[in-house]
Amino acid sequence: MLAAALFATGLTACSSTGGKRAEDARKAAAAQGRAAVNTPRWTFAMVTHSGDGDTFWDIVQSGAKQAAVKDNINFLYAHSDEAQQQAQLIDSYVAKNVDGLIVTLAKPDAMKEAVHRAVKAGIPVITVNSGSEVSQAFGALTHIGQDETVAGEAVGEELDKRAKKKALCVLHEQGNVGHEQRCGGVKKTFGGELQNLYVDGTNMPDVQASIEAKLQADPAIDAVVTLGAPFADAAVQAKKTAGSKAEIDTFDLNPKVATGLQSGTLGFAVDQQPYLQGYEAVDLLWLYRYNADVLGGGKPVLTGPQIVTKDDAAALLEYTERGTR
Repeated sequence: MLAAALFATGLTACSSTGGKRAEDARKAAAAQGRAAVNTPRWTFAMVTHSGDGDTFWDIVQSGAKQAAVKDNINFLYAHSDEAQQQAQLIDSYVAKNVDGLIVTLAKPDAMKEAVHRAVKAGIPVITVNSGSEVSQAFGALTHIGQDETVAGEAVGEELDKRAKKKALCVLHEQGNVGHEQRCGGVKKTFGGELQNLYVDGTNMPDVQASIEAKLQADPAIDAVVTLGAPFADAAVQAKKTAGSKAEIDTFDLNPKVATGLQSGTLGFAVDQQPYLQGYEAVDLLWLYRYNADVLGGGKPVLTGPQIVTKDDAAALLEYTERGTR
């Protein structure tokens, strides 16, 4: 959208007809998999803390790839849920002298020096999803994502609206500062009691068994909050097996979450718009390379949170099925 606005004003006549023609041409090019610009074919790389099979990051990549097509970008992607490996991946892209880097800072202490090396090498860096509080200090141009504490606070407020008294916050990746911030935010605004439950997110049967055991041991728990869409289904199954009446709520969306909202097996979800995180990260790097544009003014560019419920599910289902929400 930002790039479209730039080209509508900068590369066409000022009339409304000229702007419409430029926009129509841009949409047609994107639909045909062609670039909508004639800037050099720069190479941008993204390195995330995703583990294998995490569908959230498929959505982030989908947005990034779409923007890359439009902006004539050669897009590279690598990931590791091990922080040291993630730092090494960043170093490998620095050695290749890529034209821009997009990184996540779920475990910022392990990433600091690698990001500094990228910035020192003259490679513009944008952080996404996690690490907003250290992004500027590390030398990144801006951060794109949701404020995790604010998102957690929104969940706490929603639980209060639903008259919940005792909630379980399920953390599936130990050491992830964003996850701690989410549950910390919930605790800050929730009027009831909140307990944290740490599980091994790489082992879904273990996740389900851990939630089930907790629900069986404490029937007073009336809400379970998972921090990722794939874990919501495990919580739903754990609830059934435990014979619990707890409401299952979650961060993030996927088709199962949208269907669960629609059927009522899930209460609400928190959407941070991962497609937008990937899309805007590539688009903003392109704008920086092309026009030295930077958004945010030193503050994060927020993509969430948005609380979505059964009322929103029907509209969202189409987008989740195509992999953009």
